[in-house]
Amino acid sequence: MEFFVEKESVVREIWGKADTILFIFAGASAEFALNKAVDWLYFTGRLPADPLGRLFTTVNYARTIVFSEKEAALHAIDKITAIHTAVESKRGAKIPDWAYRDVLFMLIHYSIAAYELLERKLSPEEKEEVFNVFYKVGDRMGLTGLPATYTDWLQMRGEHLEHDLAKSDFTVDLYRQYKKHLGALRYRLLLEGQVLVVPERVNELLSLGRLPILKPVITVYKITRYLKLDKLLKYAILPPVYRNQVNELDVV
Repeated sequence: MEFFVEKESVVREIWGKADTILFIFAGASAEFALNKAVDWLYFTGRLPADPLGRLFTTVNYARTIVFSEKEAALHAIDKITAIHTAVESKRGAKIPDWAYRDVLFMLIHYSIAAYELLERKLSPEEKEEVFNVFYKVGDRMGLTGLPATYTDWLQMRGEHLEHDLAKSDFTVDLYRQYKKHLGALRYRLLLEGQVLVVPERVNELLSLGRLPILKPVITVYKITRYLKLDKLLKYAILPPVYRNQVNELDVV
């Protein structure tokens, strides 16, 4: 049986652990808020109404792509494309390819950053592997202007961070929604988690701060995984209603 992502791929390891995924989306939630196409996420109202629910919906699609056999993964990608096409039809405008590319760029960056924070440094070959998986996703979606290699991606990523992000009223409102749905303490944890994985430019635009309080906590957290206490910490990060979804994130 042919898989979209090979069974021995490091991408499966990255996307098969709940703690890594939570840091991926901590970082992505920051950069999403600065994206110049964030108004598209407001068009349906789903993101501001339920940002955590949107997170788990996105995770389910990503897991299907990463862990399914090839045809099922391609079907999931096609479904994502169809959903966005329907939104475009309702709005009477087309989501620009650069907006899709920016999302893929986020998934590449935060997959690497979250794994290296919690596990180990990835080799150049493994980083290329992460890039290749999301390149295939973008290629299936018919996106234009995709970088051909991880090295090309690094250059495009740097240019994107410098020129294509902006703090807007949508940014402020989205963070307001994060706080509303998480509560004050969990919201603070989200901000601290973002400091650990976002690029300097994202930190600068959001004024997240330079001294991550969570950094020493990460060391303690790694120990709790060996003591099988890590679920208690994961439950502390997200509201109780999402406990089942958190449990389901652990595939590996």
